[in-house]
Amino acid sequence: MKPIAEIFPQLTVAKRVVIVPHQKPDADAMGASLAMMHFLRKLGHNVHVISPTNWAAWLNWMPGCSEVIDYDMLKEKAEKILDEAEWIFCLDFNAIYRTKNMTEKMNQLVCTKILIDHHQQPDENSFDYGISQAEKSSTSELVYDFIYASGHSDKITPGIMECLYAGVVADTGSFRFSSTTADVHRLVADLKQRGLEHMRVHNELFDNFLENRMRFIGHVLLNRMQVFYEYNTVLLTIPKADLLKYGIKTGDTEGLVNYPQSISGIKLVAIVIDRDEERKWSFRSKGEFDCNAFAKKYFEGGGHFNASGGRSSLSLEETVKDFHRAMKENKHLLQ
Repeated sequence: MKPIAEIFPQLTVAKRVVIVPHQKPDADAMGASLAMMHFLRKLGHNVHVISPTNWAAWLNWMPGCSEVIDYDMLKEKAEKILDEAEWIFCLDFNAIYRTKNMTEKMNQLVCTKILIDHHQQPDENSFDYGISQAEKSSTSELVYDFIYASGHSDKITPGIMECLYAGVVADTGSFRFSSTTADVHRLVADLKQRGLEHMRVHNELFDNFLENRMRFIGHVLLNRMQVFYEYNTVLLTIPKADLLKYGIKTGDTEGLVNYPQSISGIKLVAIVIDRDEERKWSFRSKGEFDCNAFAKKYFEGGGHFNASGGRSSLSLEETVKDFHRAMKENKHLLQ
């Protein structure tokens, strides 16, 4: 993978560009993708964003989100656009398989693939150019850096600012996580000086849900939360029946794993959700417990040091048993 700066001289030559986030894109993946879309269009490129799957309805406020193509829903249209692409920007994922049902198609494409991501251990052989910095707060921060480093910061619009700010806020836990560096605050200061209305973004991100989600969260914290004080660990186990009962849709469980971190002394929080095709895990930690290594070793996953995800094809009961074993094996790291 060559340095991403090598494409800077080509940015002023119009190309057919596709931007692809990971499956089930979150606020950072969608924000970074839409910000890049608006930026490249300002430079004269023909740009489409294709998401491998659907996304949370509470992201639809983002400028340009209505134009995003859902690969699962519009496969024929999406593949025609992909076949004509000269550049494909891969945002907020480090390996092609993170595009789920798009994986086979992505591997077939012979156009230039460009990575912008902040997850550990990128599959560099799958990309022609790119930047991967795990120490960065978000892919949105990397897109902001890309715009500045390319010498085109004059192209930043209000829409770009909203998308970037949303991604940064989401992936820093509203500036709570250790990835919130001085550079992050300088980014926000720059956007504010440019006229960013940050309250609107916060309202759309955090005050834009239905009543059923609030009742679902209450139910989970009351009935599905186990606290293991001897391991300084919390486990949230959510069966499919709960998702159906409360009408939970894509994105409604976002952030739920963060709630138990407010319990004094807790070092690891895990949540497992019973999906149709697999069991999805999310992990959050405080201090020196490595979530990335934990998810990779036990649950076919990975991510960041203090925040990661995983999966299991076992039943909910069996994968929870695996977690109990993993928790006990790591007792010395959790005390």
